[in-house]
Amino acid sequence: MLGFGEAARAFVSGWRASDAIGATAPISTYDIKHEDQSQRAELLDACRSLGVDCAGNLRQALAGRAAVFSLVTADRALEAAQSAAAAIERDCFYLDCNSCSPSTKNAAAELINSAGGRYVDIAVMAPVHPRRHRTPMLISGSDGMHAHALLGELDMSAEVAGDAIGQASAIKMLRSVMVKGLEALTAECMLAARRAGVEQAVLASLQASDPGFDWAARSAYNLERMMVHGARRAAEMDEVAATLRDLGLPDRMASATAQWQRQIAGLALSAEEPLLAGRADRILERLGS
Repeated sequence: MLGFGEAARAFVSGWRASDAIGATAPISTYDIKHEDQSQRAELLDACRSLGVDCAGNLRQALAGRAAVFSLVTADRALEAAQSAAAAIERDCFYLDCNSCSPSTKNAAAELINSAGGRYVDIAVMAPVHPRRHRTPMLISGSDGMHAHALLGELDMSAEVAGDAIGQASAIKMLRSVMVKGLEALTAECMLAARRAGVEQAVLASLQASDPGFDWAARSAYNLERMMVHGARRAAEMDEVAATLRDLGLPDRMASATAQWQRQIAGLALSAEEPLLAGRADRILERLGS
């Protein structure tokens, strides 16, 4: 596991709980948090709890491995591939699960394949909780079918989207225009409505227009996503904007979404308050006037 954050821990905990790879099967990781004294203890504790060997460097983590899952943040994905290319063993699968543009995935693929690895573009298509290792994924690349068989052995849920690097990621990126964009629209709408004192009327109007959608619950959820995961989502939306530009299209909505995600993440708020009003109030208090 290259990177041992939420996604990597979710996959490993799912494997261990289901015995998909055996309770004692060797899993190693390297995470740059190992270099940060303030974050190392938490990383080591997580690795111990899941039976994962926390390597002190990337070469040690990759030694003798048949597959590596790259699960870093989108803004570090190409850097991670560059580092892995210097240490990856021949014919090792490099399963790039990061939320990046097709052009970034192709650049990473060139690095890994040139080093003798087998690069596979993977798009993780839903939050990793509660399904953990069974979270739906899309695969693309010339080794897609072989990777599909490998993931099947790991009891993972994956479908092949195509035989070209970038096909899986294009689906993820363009879907995120809508999913993460709706989160940003929620923030802009509901924070303003709360400050104006009309949020109940706004919610009632939305509910009347679309009665099949629980606007209050979904709005509270969308704010939680931005509060807790906004930094990672902002990095992803930067890649979405790059995808749109590569396609010769404007990136106005994607770029604005990245700004909202980054701003709310920067407030460093937890989301223990379950209701929309409470979450909105906490954000507004930190945003100030």
